[in-house]
Amino acid sequence: MFEVSKSKNLGLRVTTPSVFEDHRGQFIETFNLEAFDEEGGEVRFVRDAISVSHRHVLRGIHYDDCTWKLIQCLHGEIFFVVIDLREDSETYLQWDSFTLSEQNRMQILVPPRHGNGHLVLSESCIFHYKLSAYYDSDREQIFRWDDERAAIEWPVREPVLSQKDALGYNPDHTTS
Repeated sequence: MFEVSKSKNLGLRVTTPSVFEDHRGQFIETFNLEAFDEEGGEVRFVRDAISVSHRHVLRGIHYDDCTWKLIQCLHGEIFFVVIDLREDSETYLQWDSFTLSEQNRMQILVPPRHGNGHLVLSESCIFHYKLSAYYDSDREQIFRWDDERAAIEWPVREPVLSQKDALGYNPDHTTS
């Protein structure tokens, strides 16, 4: 069973799975195709990925033109941002933010051409995502985490960044 709602600015699908708890611990169903199809439609996931990060690491904002992502925080707590990067959209450069954690178990469905990034608020985190397309570095794009046009209100001013996130592009990837 999943509770489903929509986000404030972008209308993103937000799901919260039921947690079954007893003296042994917890059981949480994180994905169910039948329940997902009722609400989500035609998205089919082809791979899962996990990243592990420590406090104040900021990953993103990454996106491409074809990949759906179902995001959740399995351990710890993150500040998660989704930004609309469709230049032809009424909500272009608008963003929503969420606190995802192992306590609230929220999941966010991120559509193609919407960037996403997360900042670790806890000592460490395990970030899990299901993806609808295989990784292709030629499709990957990066929107700078501190781009003034979006004015994202990150809770940390000097996060720990990878080289490509600090630069706003992948220095190992060239386009022709």
